Amino acid sequence: MIPRSAQIVSSGRYVPARRVDNAFFDDRFGDGTGDWLIRNVGIGARHWMAPDECTSDMAAAAARQALHRAGISVEQIDLIVLATDTPDQLSPATSARVQALLGAPQAGTFDVNCACAAWVTALDLASRIIATDPDVNTAVVIGAYAMSRFLNPGDKRTATLFADGAGAVVLVAGDGPGFLAGVREAEGRYWDALGIFDGGSRQPSTVDAVSAAGPPHVAFARRLPATFNLERWPAMVRRVAKKASLSLDDVDLYLFTQLNLRTIEAVMEDLGQPMQKTHWIMDKWGYTGSACVPMALDDAIEKGRLSPGDRVLFCASGGGVSLAAAVVQWT
Repeated sequence: MIPRSAQIVSSGRYVPARRVDNAFFDDRFGDGTGDWLIRNVGIGARHWMAPDECTSDMAAAAARQALHRAGISVEQIDLIVLATDTPDQLSPATSARVQALLGAPQAGTFDVNCACAAWVTALDLASRIIATDPDVNTAVVIGAYAMSRFLNPGDKRTATLFADGAGAVVLVAGDGPGFLAGVREAEGRYWDALGIFDGGSRQPSTVDAVSAAGPPHVAFARRLPATFNLERWPAMVRRVAKKASLSLDDVDLYLFTQLNLRTIEAVMEDLGQPMQKTHWIMDKWGYTGSACVPMALDDAIEKGRLSPGDRVLFCASGGGVSLAAAVVQWT
């Protein structure tokens, strides 16, 4: 029997209409804020969703574009996997509403929450399901981020970084190379460093809690080592490349979590790879968390960065701290 492999056949994205330039934060936090963001993290603008939009709306829009580009109908979808840590509600899973919005009642669904590492983890999971389950031939893997809903507008550290958006890919079962390898790691000792800590079972949003601290909001609650990603990403990249039987030079495109361009530059230098072999979007779309890697992939495809047979390596990290890396061969 020829082994099945999950192949990415198309991508899509959704960027909300409202653009917020750095000048917005110069007015709020003082002149120089925008220049600092460009100089230190590479962010020049971000997009925030409209008051009547939510995570599932953006996820469905990105999925529709990816399906259209693949020429695949919603009736062909067997699985919908949504990567997000800004769900529409705590329960049920937001992917259920995405299924309803797409009109694909035959598709199984589940959410993945590994913060900003969730989409790479979801890609890994969906690829393994396709490889092992003959009933799943087509999957849509979406990353969606609606962090503007959870911003404290007076917190300079978070309000200036986070943005909204969604990215999606369509996976199909094939008999040629596709998904090559994936690895997952975590540093749970930093679980309380960055996140939305109110609103769950540990810290419910009671009347008293909201009165005292405001509604649930994202916060840097404890300092992470400043060099965490710089220390961990190169090791993850080398580990997953080795697992895929590739050298670093064999990889044609590296895509990282889109939080800090300076970190990406330092990691590429550590790997001995030119910046021409990576791609970034935080300059125009801000930090879109669990959506940023598929959005960067879609933008790279749109700009003609990939050809059949190219190898793409994804590396992501997020609150928890969760980390994931994967390699695919482009079809």
